[in-house]
Amino acid sequence: MAMQINGNYDHSGTDYAERVKEKQAVERAAKEAERAAEGRGSGKLSELQDEYISSEKSGKKPTGLYRVGQDENGSRKIFFDDPKAACADGKENLRSTHLNEEKERSGEGEDGKEPKISGNGEGKPAEKCVANTDKVDREIKRLKEKKQQLEQQIRSASGDEKKVRELEKKLAQVENELRQKDNDTYRRQNASVSG
Repeated sequence: MAMQINGNYDHSGTDYAERVKEKQAVERAAKEAERAAEGRGSGKLSELQDEYISSEKSGKKPTGLYRVGQDENGSRKIFFDDPKAACADGKENLRSTHLNEEKERSGEGEDGKEPKISGNGEGKPAEKCVANTDKVDREIKRLKEKKQQLEQQIRSASGDEKKVRELEKKLAQVENELRQKDNDTYRRQNASVSG
């Protein structure tokens, strides 16, 4: 089977240079058109874009207010107070919401004297979880007492080498267990949580 290729490829060297020149000319024309469009568009208002301008620098009242709060599950969430919705509901409602949040942060109740009542303002009380480490603390205390007893037995049994070695072995085990359990990480992992 024979394959025949027809075509003249002698002009390929000059063709590449021409293609590069054409491409550069197209790019230049596109840049010039873009500059011309910018020049014409300078009289028009530019598209609105989001940008941060602090209210102190701008001297204007902010159009919206972002605040950090807690959602239904108690996790932190960013809320946006829409000024349009605030105008519809009334400005007093927005102000009272912010005052109540500041009181919650400061830990005061409605009259400013009593402690605040936990909740999210919808009548749901906030969930409280309590971690109890009493069981772990008792276990650590028992190990420390056992260590003291073993040290005392080693001092009293100084004549019997076999008994001393056995007691020292037990003491090493108790000390190792104490090293593992007498720390905050172990207490947190083995605390009983109620809530």
